[in-house]
Amino acid sequence: MNYEDIIKSLNLKPHPEGGYYNETYRSDEMINSLPKRYEGNRVFSTCIYYLLTKDTFSMIHKIKSDEIFHFYMGDPVEMVNLYEDGSGKILTIGSDILKGHLPQIIVKKDVWQGAKLVDGGNFALLGTTVAPGFDFDDFETAKREQLLQKYPEFQKIILKLTK
Repeated sequence: MNYEDIIKSLNLKPHPEGGYYNETYRSDEMINSLPKRYEGNRVFSTCIYYLLTKDTFSMIHKIKSDEIFHFYMGDPVEMVNLYEDGSGKILTIGSDILKGHLPQIIVKKDVWQGAKLVDGGNFALLGTTVAPGFDFDDFETAKREQLLQKYPEFQKIILKLTK
C-alpha cells in the first residue's frame, strides 16, 4: 500500500496546515455554554483521519480545544509541543512502544503543535479527536519569528515546520 492509495480510499483532501484529512465524525449535539475563548457554540466532538507524507508536514499551529492524536499505520511521526511558559517537548507518535513511541498523544488547548515524519519516512496515517469539536475559527498558525524568539532551543524543528 502507498499513500496515494490511502488518499483515494479514505477520500482525503489537502488540509490548510499541511497533510491530508477527512472529517469522519461531527457530533449532532451542540454545547451552548462554553468558555469565552470560543465565539459561538461548538459540537461536542469531531474526529478526522489525518495523513502525513514524505512531502508534507503539519505546520505549527494551535487550537482552542484539547486534541487527541491516534496512530493507525505507517512510519513514526515527530511532534513538537510548545508551551506558553517557554518550555516544550518533542514526542514520537508511532507503533514501536519499546522504542518510546506513543500510539496516542494528547495536546492540550492553546499549545503550539506541529509534526513531520521521522527522517526517511514515507507516510503515517493518524486520527485526531477534538472536544469541544473543531472549528476553523479556533485554528491559528504560528509566526516563525515569534516562535524562534520564545523557543530558541527548538529552532531546528521550528524552521522545518513553519513558512
